[in-house]
Amino acid sequence: MLELRPNCELCDRDLPPQSGDARICSYECTYCAHCVETVLHNVCPTCGGGFAPRPIRPARNHREGKRLGLAHHPASTTRVTSPYTAEDIAAHVARLRDTAPRDR
Repeated sequence: MLELRPNCELCDRDLPPQSGDARICSYECTYCAHCVETVLHNVCPTCGGGFAPRPIRPARNHREGKRLGLAHHPASTTRVTSPYTAEDIAAHVARLRDTAPRDR
């Protein structure tokens, strides 16, 4: 199950569980759409992969007898920030941004 991190790891913008602006890589690194498009150019600073919109976990359980939804599986409240410097991220992105994620 996804952790649903609460913030963009680059600009620290809040990304609540229902946010349509959250983007994740396959390792669940979490960034806002603005940072992914304008700074990262669809290159994860950690793994080099691309990003996809983070799914939205339903707020409530829609299945009788099941423990689903945010009420039973809340989003993380632990804020995460990228350990990389702006210079390191820029160099990493420059190396990979012209290669499609499937070919990285």
